[in-house]
Amino acid sequence: MTNATLVALGAIAERQWGLLTTAQATAAGISRQQLARMADAGAIERVAQGVYRMAGAPSQEHEAIYATWLALGGATTPRTEAGVAALVTAGVTATVVHGLGDFFLESFDFMVPARKGTRLPEVRLRVRQLTREEVMPVNGLPVLTIERTIADLVEQWTDLSLVAAVVRDAVFSGRLVAPDRLVDYLDPVARAQQRRGVGDGDGRSLAQVLFELAGDAPEGWAA
Repeated sequence: MTNATLVALGAIAERQWGLLTTAQATAAGISRQQLARMADAGAIERVAQGVYRMAGAPSQEHEAIYATWLALGGATTPRTEAGVAALVTAGVTATVVHGLGDFFLESFDFMVPARKGTRLPEVRLRVRQLTREEVMPVNGLPVLTIERTIADLVEQWTDLSLVAAVVRDAVFSGRLVAPDRLVDYLDPVARAQQRRGVGDGDGRSLAQVLFELAGDAPEGWAA
């Protein structure tokens, strides 16, 4: 192991939570055999399939999510024509990254612009063409915005009491800042919810149901 090798890996890892992938190391001219020797020497630590953490780099709170995103090529896959990251954190995984609600992370949920296969366990990839307005960075990770995350949970038929907990936390922390955009995101799923007796078949009434369940509404909201 040389100082140059450590410097090369460190330059990659410092931009992504102290982590790097085998593919990134290979692109930098560092072989798998070198990585294996460095892992044996304690210079790097394997944290997931094809993902390592530099020795001395602190473990992040959501390291498993970051490592999975990297293992799926999140840092190296080109953006879409719309300028959106090709791998966006979604669903329950997005609520965990946002720090909202009462979910326990059991799998990893991401949206991709086209069909993509993976052998990684407990990973769900959903095809969706996203716009820039639907995605935001959270600690460097592309994640559905809070409003888009809420609508995504509703679309997946998540228990509305659990969705309401996300809404409650978002409103309380002042991070649900675009309720009209939430209404737009809820419109496509509102009729399906109405058939279950929830709302009046439009996004605004469905949003009102969520705010009532949450026991709070964002400033300026008018039903």
